[in-house]
Amino acid sequence: MLPRGPAQKVTIYLNQDTHAHAQPLWSTILDFLRSRHCSGATVFWADMGFGSHEEVHNPRSEYAGQHRPVRIEFIETTERVEELLPTLYEMVTDGLIALQDVNVIKSVSKDRKAPDIQAPRKAVTGPAKLVRIYLCEADKYKDEPVYEAIVKRLMMKGFPGATVYRAILGYGVKGHTHKGGRFHVAHDLPVMVSVIEKAEKIDELIQVISSVMSEGLIVTSDVELHQIVHEIPKVGEQAKNE
Repeated sequence: MLPRGPAQKVTIYLNQDTHAHAQPLWSTILDFLRSRHCSGATVFWADMGFGSHEEVHNPRSEYAGQHRPVRIEFIETTERVEELLPTLYEMVTDGLIALQDVNVIKSVSKDRKAPDIQAPRKAVTGPAKLVRIYLCEADKYKDEPVYEAIVKRLMMKGFPGATVYRAILGYGVKGHTHKGGRFHVAHDLPVMVSVIEKAEKIDELIQVISSVMSEGLIVTSDVELHQIVHEIPKVGEQAKNE
C-alpha cells in the first residue's frame, strides 16, 4: 500500500494491436508490474484517438479499430518508479511514456490483514505536545460542526489521532453557563478536541485547526509520549515472504 505524500504517476500510451512476442504489449506490461509487486495498475480502453501518424482510431472502423488506443496507469513512490522505468522504457517500442508528480492523500485497502497480536512490538517514547481545542457544540463551519471539521481535516492530513469530548457543564469568556442533563436539552454544550503530536508538527496542526475556527481556545502543553505499536512488515517484504 502506498504511503501518504509525494509519489509519481506513470502513464503508458499504446495501441491495442502492439505485441511483445505472442502477447499484447499492454498485457505483458501489466504482468511485469504485478510480478514486481507494484501497488496497482489500471488499463483503460479509449473510445477514439490519434497519434503521431494523425490517423483516427476507433472501434467502429474495421481496420483502424485494431489499433484502438490503450492507456496504462500506475502510481508508485519515486524510488520504485526509478526501479521500474528502465525496463518499461525498453519494453515500449511503439508508444509513449509520461511521468507526473502527484501527492497521495489517502491510500487504504479493505482486504489488508489486521496486525497479528503476536507480531513484534516496540515502544515509542519521547517528548510531545498535548493540544486541547475548546469549542461549543453549536459552532459551525460551512453547515458542519467545527469539531467534526477539525477531526476530518486532521485525519486527511495524516495526523495519528484525535478525540472529541462533550462536557456536561461549563462556561466561557461570555459568562454563559452551558448545561446538559436528563431534563435539560442543550445544543451548545462545551466540546474539547484532544490531540497528541510531536513538537515539530504542532505549527502545521494549529494551522489546520485555525482554518475552520471562528472562535474558541487552543491550549498546548508538554507531555511525555509512551506508545506501543506493532511492527508491520513493509509491502515488499511481506510479498517476498508469501
